[in-house]
Amino acid sequence: MRGKLNNSRNIIFVGIISVFTAFLLGLIILAISMVLIKGLPNLKTSFQTPEIKFALKLSLYTSIISTLLCIVFAVPIAYGLVRFNFWGKRIVNTIIDIPIALPQNVAGIALLILFGNTGFGQYLEALGLKFVFTSKGIIIAQFFVNVPYMIRILKSTIADIDPRMEFISRTLGCSRAQSFLKVTLPLAQNGFVASIVITWARALGAFGAVLMIAGATRMKTETLPVSLYLNLSCGDLEAALAVATILIIISILSLVIFEFLGNEKVC
Repeated sequence: MRGKLNNSRNIIFVGIISVFTAFLLGLIILAISMVLIKGLPNLKTSFQTPEIKFALKLSLYTSIISTLLCIVFAVPIAYGLVRFNFWGKRIVNTIIDIPIALPQNVAGIALLILFGNTGFGQYLEALGLKFVFTSKGIIIAQFFVNVPYMIRILKSTIADIDPRMEFISRTLGCSRAQSFLKVTLPLAQNGFVASIVITWARALGAFGAVLMIAGATRMKTETLPVSLYLNLSCGDLEAALAVATILIIISILSLVIFEFLGNEKVC
């Protein structure tokens, strides 16, 4: 009797999970499908407009540069936070994660104040590094919101690699740096590539922080998300849907690559 009761409860429990999962899947698929159905027919025409061409080129340029900057900072920082033990490690981890928790608008305002009319911002501007309402501002905003995310992915990847592999390489004469370059990075290549792809996709779709520091000026600081915002604000639904379609396609492809590489064993 008790076995039958437990089976019934198990069936109900599995049924509840299935209903919730089906509802969420249906909501996501229907919402994305509506955009693709309406946006795909106008995609070719939109690609021929100067505005969309500019937005696409600027988005690609800024997202690639910001992703390269993320790589330069994230790789050594992630390795250090995983392999080294030091006082205040949790505090460092928490501070690095702050941009992930911040709303992008708040992150953008913080950058606007920092690089705006402050002594630091004026000093950089005197050196020719103006970030407010420029493409440099787009890059720094993308970097600021994405580098903590990349560090998290790389930390998880590096943590899965047995540290004994590095220790063995050092006993054979490698320095710590050589061990990192010749052992750790090759073993972490799947997670490394996956982190690059997802970081680049996030940079391409960054909006709130970009809008705050770089503004929304057509044919100047107009990235794809800004173009979507401007066209939707002006009532040009076809152009907005075309831009949204481009971003959706890029996001889906990057997620597929991330899932494929991220789920493979690194060691």
